[in-house]
Amino acid sequence: MNTLRETKEAIIRDPENWVIHLMDFVDDFRRYKNVEAISEPFELTHERWDALLASTASQLCSELSLPIPPWLWDVPACNDPWFVSGFENLKAIALVESPLHFRRRKIFVLENFLSRV
Repeated sequence: MNTLRETKEAIIRDPENWVIHLMDFVDDFRRYKNVEAISEPFELTHERWDALLASTASQLCSELSLPIPPWLWDVPACNDPWFVSGFENLKAIALVESPLHFRRRKIFVLENFLSRV
């Protein structure tokens, strides 16, 4: 299982496949429920990736009734709103559906963003 820090490193190395790296982390975290995977802070170097990863980890903790590590609360929001889908016609839906852990960091996703088949 990759840690959140390792996931960020993978995304930085391979940004075109960020969804794969993120969802691999999501799948593993849900499977193992190991808070050690998110216990170590990563360096804040990329506004969007930092906020997305912190939001994802916080959302997963809430979903699984696990404690959110305090350092995640300190990861700042994006300066400008980020609509992850990139589709103009989905912005209004994302504003409404985006979970709180994402909205507080100005990241807007559809409610099924972390859903897996």
